[in-house]
Amino acid sequence: MKKNLPFTFICLFFFISGQLFLNHDLQAQADPDNPVEEMPGILEEQRTEAYKNQLEKFLREWIIEGYPERADDAWTRDYTSIESFEKSVASNRERWRAVLNPPELKKTGVLSKEPHPYLKDIDAEWIKLSLGPVIAEAVLAFPKGAEKDHPVPLIITQHGIGSSPETPFSLENEAYHAYARELLEAGFAVLSPMNLRSIERRNYIERLCRLVNTTLPGIELTRLQHLLDEVLADPRIDAERVAIWGVSLGGMATMFWMPLEPRIKAGVVSAWFNHRLNKMAVPDERYVSFLVVNEEHAFFRGWLTEFTDHDVVSLICPRPLLIQHGENDRIAWWPQVAEEFNIARTHYERLGIADRIELDIFKGNHESRIETGIPFLIRWLMP
Repeated sequence: MKKNLPFTFICLFFFISGQLFLNHDLQAQADPDNPVEEMPGILEEQRTEAYKNQLEKFLREWIIEGYPERADDAWTRDYTSIESFEKSVASNRERWRAVLNPPELKKTGVLSKEPHPYLKDIDAEWIKLSLGPVIAEAVLAFPKGAEKDHPVPLIITQHGIGSSPETPFSLENEAYHAYARELLEAGFAVLSPMNLRSIERRNYIERLCRLVNTTLPGIELTRLQHLLDEVLADPRIDAERVAIWGVSLGGMATMFWMPLEPRIKAGVVSAWFNHRLNKMAVPDERYVSFLVVNEEHAFFRGWLTEFTDHDVVSLICPRPLLIQHGENDRIAWWPQVAEEFNIARTHYERLGIADRIELDIFKGNHESRIETGIPFLIRWLMP
């Protein structure tokens, strides 16, 4: 009997093993989501790519083809008078505020000023204001002759993503053409706020912003507003004559902030205004779509529900606005800029104030243009 024990154990081993394999096979048949064999990688990749294409088609059609109907439902403009017009877009303005969702930051210090070490030739100052954990900083410069008895207009010069508050004063930068210096020469005071520089940094911070339902442009608007509270108290500045001129991402700031800051009475947008639906969602060899580059900082929840550029302009109207775009600037294809502008202009036309909005498409690149920007601001802000 003892001699048969090894054989018995061997038989028992194969019996148990067979049962385990049988049970595994039955489980696989009962649970089709847990197959014994993985799908070949190339087939799974094709299936996933097909799903991605379905989603892209669905969302792009919703953004592009669905926009006119959404906008028609969202906007009920009244052109009978400027006052009626502004009342009719009040709810849209609040929804735009919700897109940027600027946080509440409180002043926790006094405005500090010190001579700017690299802009001594124009007696510029570097100013700072503590807002709790955040500091608002900017270059501030005055033209000759600015006095309490002779207050001057103020222009906010907003730099782009690859630049700094000093760049609008630079004599070497080919995109800015030292337009801040030209403004000083024309008799304007200049406030050049510091915003976050570089694509990588803005991408990084926008991720954190989205976690708490705010945006970096919203934070930077709040910083600017606190700076304006302080700077406009200076008797050398006429608080009723304030404008903003932004280049590239500074142009975005101009478009984004003017609807929410009524103290800004006029604006110049350089190298930003766009056929926004196409810019954000449709790749095209004639321009660089944000969809195909690593600039996630440029995407904001709810933006294209009802706020393509020509609709945002209606939140700036009736204030004067100049759009500048170089024909060789691949931020947009210039015929589409003209198309979008023509729609935006209708808000001014229907109110009988078409002279307050202008388009300057010129033979240039991604840049500002002082030849039209300075005269435009002189026209609307100089007495």
